[in-house]
Amino acid sequence: MATAGEWIEGARPRTLPNAVAPVVAGVGAAVALDGFSWSRSILALLVSLALIVGVNYANDYSDGIRGTDEKRVGPLRLVGSGVAKPKAVLTAALVALGLAGVLGLVLVAISGQWWLLAMGAVCILGAWFYTGGKKPYGYYGFGEIAVFVFFGLAGVLGTVYVQAGQLSWTALGCAVAVGSFSTGVLTANNLRDIPTDIESGKRTLATRLGDDGTRRLYLTLVAIPYVVSVLLAFVTPWALLGLLTAPLLVKSVKAVGGGAQGRALIPALRDTGFAMLGWAVLTAVALAL
Repeated sequence: MATAGEWIEGARPRTLPNAVAPVVAGVGAAVALDGFSWSRSILALLVSLALIVGVNYANDYSDGIRGTDEKRVGPLRLVGSGVAKPKAVLTAALVALGLAGVLGLVLVAISGQWWLLAMGAVCILGAWFYTGGKKPYGYYGFGEIAVFVFFGLAGVLGTVYVQAGQLSWTALGCAVAVGSFSTGVLTANNLRDIPTDIESGKRTLATRLGDDGTRRLYLTLVAIPYVVSVLLAFVTPWALLGLLTAPLLVKSVKAVGGGAQGRALIPALRDTGFAMLGWAVLTAVALAL
């Protein structure tokens, strides 16, 4: 039976910046549109956190029952390691995704934007079918696109819209930046897992692009947010504050660009997540000034 610590590790807390950053950036863009709401911001954050925890448990369950986690290099997998029963992990995933759905319903009801229910439903289905179902799209190279859409475009723009009732080019820029960062985290993860994914039959985008192509993709993705910072400087020069997070990526860029393999790539996931969160916070502050 898994301990509380193992359940927490199984939720993959290091991925939480992927849930927090889009909401923080969205709040900044909403403030710029004079549409900020504390209650809606907090609800959006809770929805995002519940969703990513649900995704992580769902991935743990689905990969575990397929046996694709048996030689995994990364963090503890509850089912794959045998510390938790598949049914228990499935229950945890469904509870988290259900909580995301309930909180999302409350948020939509408060905002009055009922059409967003459709977007919420797509997000929850996307969370499950990433590695769940008979043909999980994450096994066919579409994971990066999904992360960009769900934790970039949907996360940021949804946060803005439920508060301001409108969108802006600034909001779109923030969505592209956060989506690129978040996709960069997944790309670094999948770069690390190329050997084991090929062995287990997972055709991720990384296995399709190959080692060199995946490294180039990562370097491109982590550069995009800083291009966005420069463009946002035409809206407010304070947006250049986002550039201050670039040093957080120095080691990651050197590791990925220098050919690091396996566990040597794990810090790149962490540092990319921290850079994303820092960028979101500084950019939100800039847009609020």
